[in-house]
Amino acid sequence: MADSSVSRKFVEEQARRFEEDPLSSIRQNAMAESDASKLALNQKVAMAIDRNFSTRLDDWAITDQKSSGRCWLFAGANLLRSSVVKKLKLKSFEFSQNWLMFWDKLEKANYFLEAILDTADRDLDDRTVATIMDNCVNDGGQWNMFVNIAVKYGLVPKAAMPETLSSSSTGSMNSALVNRLRVAARQLRDMARASHPAADIRKAREKALADVYAILRMHLGNPPERFDWQYTDDKKKFHRRKGLTPLGFMKEFAGVPLSDYVSIVHDPRKTSPVGRTFTVEYLGNVVEGGQVIYLNVDIATMKEVALKTLKAGEPVWFGCDCSKMLHRELSVWDARMFDFQSLYGVPLELGSKEDRLLFRRTAMNHAMLFTGVDEDKGKPRKWRVENSWGEKGEGKGFYVMNDSWFDEHMFEIAARRSRLPAALRAALDKPPIVLPAWDPMGSLAD
Repeated sequence: MADSSVSRKFVEEQARRFEEDPLSSIRQNAMAESDASKLALNQKVAMAIDRNFSTRLDDWAITDQKSSGRCWLFAGANLLRSSVVKKLKLKSFEFSQNWLMFWDKLEKANYFLEAILDTADRDLDDRTVATIMDNCVNDGGQWNMFVNIAVKYGLVPKAAMPETLSSSSTGSMNSALVNRLRVAARQLRDMARASHPAADIRKAREKALADVYAILRMHLGNPPERFDWQYTDDKKKFHRRKGLTPLGFMKEFAGVPLSDYVSIVHDPRKTSPVGRTFTVEYLGNVVEGGQVIYLNVDIATMKEVALKTLKAGEPVWFGCDCSKMLHRELSVWDARMFDFQSLYGVPLELGSKEDRLLFRRTAMNHAMLFTGVDEDKGKPRKWRVENSWGEKGEGKGFYVMNDSWFDEHMFEIAARRSRLPAALRAALDKPPIVLPAWDPMGSLAD
């Protein structure tokens, strides 16, 4: 067997080569004084930023998820708030994201306990069990999971359940939740494997869920069953409503039929045919809620549907890999924003989106809202994005996504079924292909 260790001879040879290469010395000197992203910045792209759009919907304040992974809830709530702002002629409005997270955490805990019992006959080092354990009750989610929470629990204005320290910074709360649920996982697995009576297992499960509820109340406050709401419209007229329920509030004011929406994704892997629906094993939040199901389409179709929706006056919920080619200070995504390969002089990027998925170099990790598009002769040039990171950056919370970036790093949008081509609408009715729990298309936006 050949020696595979790092030898002294190898190190000495690499040191000699580095020191003899003038470019290596220049790079080393530059990086000692400057951040690599500044050195790799494509100035041509940076200097060409234009923040004007042929279609722009937003005329409201930006939101801020702070130190939490609630982007998917913020994006979903912001999609619905656009109709509230229009309907009631408000200057500003915000749903309670704390409300949504409270119920999502409780439902995820219940979903986790159900999955633990469902897989109790498998070893702990089974890959599916390990994935379930790792995704115990985190902050992230997908479009269908937002719909599950809104449909079951409704919505409330932010004033009815305002932010707390823990809703904006979830670390301590999540630690307590994960610890309690893993204690429960040990107990439930042991009971199931020892064939304890179903009633005893159910009692232990309910006790764990009751403890989760108590932890959530401590950290997030009290979710209201009924609430009063008052607001002033853009004509400075005061309004007051009393005794509203969360489901009644959503039905009366949100105005968006969530049942009409489906999730479409771009998964270019050869194993994921276009025009087929997929789901991911053990991906969800509400046990009795709708499955996380998405329809795979080509990127051109995704653009066409997004463009059509924006032109109809509706924002678009979407998920992407936001970490790639992002300039935060400029508030811009562009596929050519940085050239790290030239800076380092070594290959750093896999060539295709398919390879990046296969080799775990990319996955959906953030959800936002399209609120505008700049098109020329029916072709999008750039997209306006409402983020949920507050007003930081030159865009004051609204970002520019150049169309080159859309092709490479977009993964998912929520779309009305009626805006899909007829062939794709028919495909939605076919049983979904089930992917394993660890598949990258099951990643959560946070």
